[in-house]
Amino acid sequence: MSRYMRWVMPLVDGALVFVSFIGGYYMRYQLQLLRVVDEANYAPFGPFIPYMLLFAAWIYFSLRGAGLYEQRRGRSWTEEMYSIVNATAGATVVTMAVSFFAQPLVFSRGLLLEAAALAIVLLGAARLVQRQVDSQLRARGVGVERVLIVGAGEIGRSVIQQIVGRPDLGYQAVGFVDDDPEAVKGDLGRVRALGGVDALAHLLVGLPVDLVVVTLPWQDYPKILKVVNWCTQRQIAVRVVPDLFQLSLSQVQVETLGGVPMLSIGHKRMMPLGTRLTKRALDLVVSVLALPVFLLIVAVVGLAIRLESPGPVFFTQERVGEGGRRFRVYKFRSMVADAETRRAELERYNEATGPLFKMRADPRITRVGRWMRRFSIDELPQMINVLRGEMSWIGPRPGLPEEVEQYEHWQRQRLEAPPGITGLWQVSGRSDVAFEEMCLMDIYYIENWSLGLDLQILVRTVPRALLGSGAY
Repeated sequence: MSRYMRWVMPLVDGALVFVSFIGGYYMRYQLQLLRVVDEANYAPFGPFIPYMLLFAAWIYFSLRGAGLYEQRRGRSWTEEMYSIVNATAGATVVTMAVSFFAQPLVFSRGLLLEAAALAIVLLGAARLVQRQVDSQLRARGVGVERVLIVGAGEIGRSVIQQIVGRPDLGYQAVGFVDDDPEAVKGDLGRVRALGGVDALAHLLVGLPVDLVVVTLPWQDYPKILKVVNWCTQRQIAVRVVPDLFQLSLSQVQVETLGGVPMLSIGHKRMMPLGTRLTKRALDLVVSVLALPVFLLIVAVVGLAIRLESPGPVFFTQERVGEGGRRFRVYKFRSMVADAETRRAELERYNEATGPLFKMRADPRITRVGRWMRRFSIDELPQMINVLRGEMSWIGPRPGLPEEVEQYEHWQRQRLEAPPGITGLWQVSGRSDVAFEEMCLMDIYYIENWSLGLDLQILVRTVPRALLGSGAY
């Protein structure tokens, strides 16, 4: 992947810049978009070649200086576009300046502006294609770095949370080690507990690991040094994350004083007021747009439910929402009317992890209910909860009171935001995601909420619901 970024992308960018310049010439002298060209001012392409080379060279060195040909995980497309626009604008100004001093017989500012606009579009589109290709390759295990985490405390879970919540970064957490017996007594979803820190020396021999991330407390400096030495001896990359006196990462903010970095430490609300207002506005807009479709579905599905089995169309159940507040959630009834009373006899068949209960071949589910669950139609009445302000379209899954009572301390962070109909974990695997991993994704979503993230999850939810992937 790094070789691809270093050698292939510059060649692709160079070719696209040449295409842009040729396209600018075609638009200027053939299509004559901005202004009609007099026959006396018509010029061949040859005199523009030196300026095209200057233009391309400036863009290349600008993008290289901005680090676009280095593999930096987590860099957004917006950041890349800023660098592309900046490089193209600089190339345009420099090329115009050179033409001013050179006073060539043939030159066209219109051609240069059209070439610059085309270059921005093509270079930006190339980055989108590159991201899609990288995503497909990483889904097949190509270019994915296998990460082992040393330390499973607050910071260790935050690192795992980032890896699980951002698969596009290209990391796969293969496991963690910790000397705390409470930390290693169980896996975190698919991230395995591999024993104590002293086991790391043997794990690095038999386990394929590309990167070791150390998140031990600062008091364990001797252990940290020992881990670094083990990794260095085996030529395995190692990164150390300071835990900042065991504070949550959400409590640490970086500020500067005249260029001097400072760490501001204090409590940080996961979702401040401005965020909540924006999120609430999005919920109301989506609800209003979905209301006509919802009413039609209620009529059709309601009739199907009543025809198949006796009982109400809607099923209500007490759930725990933001801040531990309880409310009643609405769903289409997908089970027989006495399903709740029969749950105890099915507990031994539970297929879910943690405090959840799920069963693929649950005998309580009706035929209509199984169809509804496959396409997530049974969740749609929760739009009533959204309109009442008890839920959001996107957020953590609202748990049952008896489930929430079994939460560990760190898992209760998922109660710091309104629960949602869909969420990050649903579009990342839905029912196939373990409870601990679900919590990590929910906490990642809360700490990194943005309007763009909500829209992305909504868009990804639609095809998963239509294809019925991962639900039971």
